[in-house]
Amino acid sequence: MERHGHLQLAPEVRISLLAMSAATIDRTLRTVRQQGGRSMHRKAPPSAAIRRSVPVRTFDGWDNPPPGFVEADLVSHSGPVAKGSFVQTLVLTDIATGWTECAPLLVREQRLLTEVLNEMRKLLPFALLGLDTDNDSVFMNETVRDYCLAANVEFTRCRPYRKNDQAWVEQKNGSVVRRSVGYRRFEGLEAAAVLARLYAALRLFVNFFQPSFKLAAKSRDGAKVTKRYHQPATPCERLMADARTSDEVLRRLEVLRAALDPVRLLQQIRVAQHELVHLADASVIGDVAPPTAPTLEQFLSGLRTAWREGEVRPTRAPKPTAKRLRRRPDPFVAVTIRLREWFEAEPWRTSRELFERLQAEYPGVYPDGQLRTCQRRLKEWRREAALQLVFGTAPVDLDSKNECPAVA
Repeated sequence: MERHGHLQLAPEVRISLLAMSAATIDRTLRTVRQQGGRSMHRKAPPSAAIRRSVPVRTFDGWDNPPPGFVEADLVSHSGPVAKGSFVQTLVLTDIATGWTECAPLLVREQRLLTEVLNEMRKLLPFALLGLDTDNDSVFMNETVRDYCLAANVEFTRCRPYRKNDQAWVEQKNGSVVRRSVGYRRFEGLEAAAVLARLYAALRLFVNFFQPSFKLAAKSRDGAKVTKRYHQPATPCERLMADARTSDEVLRRLEVLRAALDPVRLLQQIRVAQHELVHLADASVIGDVAPPTAPTLEQFLSGLRTAWREGEVRPTRAPKPTAKRLRRRPDPFVAVTIRLREWFEAEPWRTSRELFERLQAEYPGVYPDGQLRTCQRRLKEWRREAALQLVFGTAPVDLDSKNECPAVA
């Protein structure tokens, strides 16, 4: 029976409903749900069908491929919070030579990725023969798959949650991208443009002048793993030593390497890193003047002592913390002028004496708990007076530790 719009069930019916299991309820309501158009099963994501059509390639399935088979991955520059829109870096690493190319992506979009990949193919000294990616939806889609089919590029993927299947590009994510760019947040066209300039110099420096090891063999004896490596070589040297490299590629590499200056490339990298740090930290420390790029002579003169400073890359410097401002209303805003007059007339008075005088003149307005605030205020005034008296200069803006600047 029905009362006030609610269905009243008999006690024996309520007991039978409470005794039913969840599976029995699902079976009982299956017909009703089908009539309502609701599916009983979770729908697979759109990339699942594409993922099933792309063959899997593991870390030991390469079998000494020729130059042109690359692994691809994305490195996000979101900072500590992966929220909103931010720049990402597309990294390509050749399996045979270690040749690495990087390019910024303004947003995660599959069509933009294929356009950037098309531009990166023009920079590669060899033809792109294979593309191996992870299972990210930005790779596992019809746009990228059809692009590889049209370009006659073999498209493969790694196993889910098996990063060692992409060990070559994962290693370059850390040694090239993270080591040069860091972990700050970069967003917008300006940051993408600076990253593009950085990668234009970085690709030449890494591929032509930065040697690296390459694993030759690995054996296991129980828990002991023995690894043997080839002699250190740059990606350019490995590509030129490969018998499968054509004479035309060898000639172009020789001409390009002869025209490069590693010191000038390193200077361009440092300038771009300074610009990136300025863009990332401007929102934290407020509006600051953009960094001035050092000349080549200044850069060379600093190389002699750079090793003493430890880590000299600007992107490895700690991110500055925002200066903490006053969070509560200033209790002395109405009497600051009056208190300053007392201090200038009798600067030898202690903070407690001036605070007690303030309490006597304004009874009940300033409790004893505000003595510490008054002491900090007078401490700044005493510092200003001391600098003016001893050095004849006005105080400068100090850091959070209130350290006095060194005097030459």
